[in-house]
Amino acid sequence: MSTVEEAAGDEEKAWGEVTPEAARRLLVAAVEAFAERGYHATTTRDIASRAGMSPAALYIHYKTKEELLHRISRVGHDRALEILETAADGEGTAAERLAQAVRTFVRWHAGRYSTARIVQYELDALEPDHRAEIMALRRRSDAAVRRIIDDGVRTGEFDVPDVSGTTLAVLSLCIDVARWFRSEGPRTPDEVGELYAGLVLRMVSAQKR
Repeated sequence: MSTVEEAAGDEEKAWGEVTPEAARRLLVAAVEAFAERGYHATTTRDIASRAGMSPAALYIHYKTKEELLHRISRVGHDRALEILETAADGEGTAAERLAQAVRTFVRWHAGRYSTARIVQYELDALEPDHRAEIMALRRRSDAAVRRIIDDGVRTGEFDVPDVSGTTLAVLSLCIDVARWFRSEGPRTPDEVGELYAGLVLRMVSAQKR
């Protein structure tokens, strides 16, 4: 099996919750097309062709190209929220939980960088109702990180004069990984996750644990 075929297989596994199989194939094809050409330059015909289907078949599962983008964005933001709330609600000190949140969040953005770029940087292409839905999920993700930082300030682990601004900085740092990371680069997703966890702990004046 070629590297390209293996990558496609990994991408399909990552969207395993999307059913039926034809809908999943179309979603994977949309991720590939949006990542390569951008949302606005991609047509429904491009997506159907990549999935080995006719344009008419696409409309059985997705009414519009925007509906595909919304589905990708919703699944991605649900995963981001799960990562951050799991860390926020976990055991350990605030420093340990913040490091885990950053480590896991960065690993996802690096390991799934094509998907993450679409999830994070194509928000303006969503219809107003869909964008409002996604922004609500982003606010919950923001609140999860802010909760960890608030805990650290309260216990004296962190020295953070501006919790809201620091929360924004932490999330922005993690999200930006999707913009520059490439699988052929010198660092693995795990290595970038560890690096960023250490950087964020220094940002909040905490010792790495």
